[in-house]
Order: sequence, then structure tokens, then C-alpha cells
Amino acid sequence: MRSVDDLLEAIAQEARRAEFPIDEPVYSASKKDPTWPILFAGSLSARVCSFGRDLGRDEVKWGQPQIGAGGRLVRREVYRTFLGAPPDDDPRLEAALQHIVLSNTVPYKPPGNKAYSTTVKERFRPFVAEFLTAHWSGNRVICLGTEAFKWFTPYVGAKLIEEFWKRDDRYEADLPCELVVETDEGILRKAIILSPLPHPSPLNQRWYGKFPDLLHQRLHAISKA
Repeated sequence: MRSVDDLLEAIAQEARRAEFPIDEPVYSASKKDPTWPILFAGSLSARVCSFGRDLGRDEVKWGQPQIGAGGRLVRREVYRTFLGAPPDDDPRLEAALQHIVLSNTVPYKPPGNKAYSTTVKERFRPFVAEFLTAHWSGNRVICLGTEAFKWFTPYVGAKLIEEFWKRDDRYEADLPCELVVETDEGILRKAIILSPLPHPSPLNQRWYGKFPDLLHQRLHAISKA
């Protein structure tokens, strides 16, 4: 199995192979190569993965997923669950990354605040799936919002995904999933559990204020399992 570094290089080569929408001004402002992926941050041995939609401006600046306003909510609750009260003088809450790995459906920032198209997601799916299957050793994925949860449709099935998403208790219930990815060494399979939550964006007015408690409940249940 190729190393994480080789996986990152393979993603970069795919990004350079053919154009797709990238917010190049944001990368230029941070003096970052727009074709180099920001695939993950955190511990590859963590039990939990927080899986989001795609990168934002702050994520490009710091070179880490989930470090903007919503991402800091995630980091703060991880810190609170595993380490106690988070400090006020550490906006990145780096210590929280000992207990979680952070990733996204696509390791690049789209222009504006629009989600990537299905075509772009499918283009980079094999790499993200390989990362989750071969390099991260955990088995619980907290999906942040609809886009992140429905990324797993090919592994669960559209009918089950849609039925689950209509449930009133979708933010408390779990959905088993088997990742399947084809690599040069053969087909890899990995059983995981999907634990969806609302997207932690201030624009998501219905759920934004409830998000910290919902995440705390998820993390607390996982830590006690």
C-alpha cells in the first residue's frame, strides 16, 4: 500500500491532469500551491473522523481541514470531551487533533462557498476513500451535513441513505457502511459507522445553536463505547 505522502502526490497529479474549479485567489493570498491537496489533519489512529464538505478560506490559510468557524466548533467539543475545558488562547486547539482526524469530500477549496459538483467529487473519491480505508485506522465517521453524509451513498445505497436522512432521529442514530476501494494491490474493504450531524455553519440557522450539544452527545457516546 502506498504511503500517505505518495497518496498526496497522486492527488496533486490528478489535480494537475485536467482543470476543475479551484479558488486560486485564496491560495495565492496564502502563498499556497492550489493543486496540492489539504487532505486531513489529526491522528490517523483516532477512533473518530469528522468528515466535512470541502475547504474554506481559513483551511487554505492554515493547511488543515475544519479550522474555520464551523471547524473550531468541532475542535472545541473534541477538546472538551477528551481533554477538559478548552483554552481561550489557542484558536487552532491543536491538542484536540490527538483524538480525531478531520477530512472532507474533496481536498480542495471551490470558488466562493458553493459545493463541488458530483463530477469533481467522483474524480477525487478514490483518493479520499483510500485514505479512509487504508490510512485511517478508526471506524466512526461523523458526517457534517447533507453533502458529507450523502458522499457515502455508493457504499450504502441510495435507498437506505435517503430513508435514513428522512428519520427524525438521524442526528442521534447510526448507519453501518462498508467502504470499498480498488487499489493497485487489490480491493480493500472496511466496515465503518456513519453518525451524521447538521452542517456547523452560522448560515444553518435551524441547527447552528444546537450543533455543539449534538456533537458532544456523539463524542460522549463514542468515548464510552
